[in-house]
Amino acid sequence: MHGMKSVAVGALTLLATAFGTTVPNAQTAQTTLAALPAPATLASPVGPARPIAAWSTFCDRYPAECAVNANEAARIVLTPATWNLIVSVNNRVNTRIKPVTDLDHWGSADRWDLAEDGSGDCEDFQLLKRKLLAESGLPRRAMRMTVVIDEKGEGHAVLTLITDRGDFILDNKTSHVLPWHRTGYVFIKREGTDAVAWVSLGGVTSPTTTANR
Repeated sequence: MHGMKSVAVGALTLLATAFGTTVPNAQTAQTTLAALPAPATLASPVGPARPIAAWSTFCDRYPAECAVNANEAARIVLTPATWNLIVSVNNRVNTRIKPVTDLDHWGSADRWDLAEDGSGDCEDFQLLKRKLLAESGLPRRAMRMTVVIDEKGEGHAVLTLITDRGDFILDNKTSHVLPWHRTGYVFIKREGTDAVAWVSLGGVTSPTTTANR
């Protein structure tokens, strides 16, 4: 655990340099972790699901971003440093990326990208967060793109972090990292952890696109 903490703090230092932030001290990190809820039931898949079409196109362009490595850990072990890394990346991407719909951005109803030009919509925010967290040492297999129905009844994409304390959600609509069951969303489906495929989370209405700021 001490080795993992050192790795995470080192990764956070690099990200802090890139984003112009500072690394939280150990006392703050410990307080933050202590504030996390006790381990809770995970959002369990109930069967296979059809992928979002724009995700399939994205995977054709960026296959490494969709690959599933069965040798990676299927859960993230939350330490103070790892939690603060997650919170920092979520906050900074939400702050730095300019929200714009795919229709305004690309003239397309739904396109998944890595916000490489500094702009994007919901899925682009989450894909960039996953990329940064994976580059910082967290297992990509435990970070799954997820489709939900939001408070407006519209399709929306979030990033599910599967951890030893339950499933947590990274979202561009808030910088609070919440347990999945406290988001108020209807969870439809997400990427699987064992193959390049999607699994159902039991939601009854599946959107065809995720275009949403």
